[in-house]
Amino acid sequence: MDVATFLHLLHEEIGLAKRSDKKHIIHFSSAKDYYDCKSELKRMKSNLVNLSKVRDLDIIHAFSCTLRPDTKLRSFSGVPSIEEDSKMTVHQMIGNKIASKRASTLSGSHTIPWGVDQVGAPEVWSKSVGQNIRIGVIDTGIDYNHPDLRNSISRGINLLNHSMLPYDDNGHGTHIAGTIAATGRYSGIVGVAPRAIIHPVKAFDHGGSAYVSDIIAGIDWCVHNDLDIINMSFGMKAYNRSLEQAVMNAYYKGKVIVASSGNDGKRKTIDYPARFPQVVSVGATTRLGKIAPFSNRGKQIDIYAPGERVYSSWLHGKYNELSGTSMATAHVSGVIALMLSIKPMSPLQIKTALRRCALGLNRRSSTRWQPGYLNARRAIRAARQS
Repeated sequence: MDVATFLHLLHEEIGLAKRSDKKHIIHFSSAKDYYDCKSELKRMKSNLVNLSKVRDLDIIHAFSCTLRPDTKLRSFSGVPSIEEDSKMTVHQMIGNKIASKRASTLSGSHTIPWGVDQVGAPEVWSKSVGQNIRIGVIDTGIDYNHPDLRNSISRGINLLNHSMLPYDDNGHGTHIAGTIAATGRYSGIVGVAPRAIIHPVKAFDHGGSAYVSDIIAGIDWCVHNDLDIINMSFGMKAYNRSLEQAVMNAYYKGKVIVASSGNDGKRKTIDYPARFPQVVSVGATTRLGKIAPFSNRGKQIDIYAPGERVYSSWLHGKYNELSGTSMATAHVSGVIALMLSIKPMSPLQIKTALRRCALGLNRRSSTRWQPGYLNARRAIRAARQS
């Protein structure tokens, strides 16, 4: 591949792109071509200013940038495909209310939200609290000042603005983080794995949407920083090759990826990335232990968890009730942290154990396997036996 010619053409094509043009992901014929281009790109950026708009996606050996639909790069030898960089959104229903600053039911006492209680997390805290398990939450960021999260947060990244901390300007990421690992010691809430460590990865904007390339960059960051679990409470309807490649590469590096199935109430299909077989796919249940009406469902689901009116942390030190498969996914990530704290396990071992140890959902009996309900005690036992 003629690297210098390619990069000069890339510089020109980025310059010709209009603001209304879409972002694209450029794949290379080989890893060698990618690394040669990446190395030369660093050198040429100072002279060709448009090249500073290129993001390199190491985990899939690709570049992302804004291009015209009829870009000349499509016919350049060494570039096997250029894929449109799609958008996706967080899996969140409308919030019911923002509670006052104090979440406690009794003055000076902490609250265990119903979902954390229903999956049986408090019953296993004497055995595991998720100690030292590191979870990347690819989402809208986190409220660094929330009293229930201060002891749970470690280094993160803001993929939308690298010069800023991944502060949450939406609320969704803060809500997810609270369910996974809140540590409200004297007042506030307690999450499923209160000694796990949250690494906030801000890939989603104020409105809760992100590009596939932002998600891939987030997965790349989580793998590069050797995190144990990647929580992905978001999704899209269309298949995307680049996203699948990133998920597969993270999976083969031993990362447990947990994703929400979507909130469309579909009976036979779920969203991506939850639909990829390397991912633990999560559906939502109600307080009564039934599948939530909004939850996507079917045999592609691995496990169900609480997702209706889930009470958790919110912006400005507050609390909020939200519904969605996003909230269910956070419960599953928390229980996986409890499992991994007991014993190191591969992503396949985790998925197999969760499916095997799930509680039945009181549906019509069937000879075929059906996904069941998350239970921390059974999950811990399955981890020990694996």
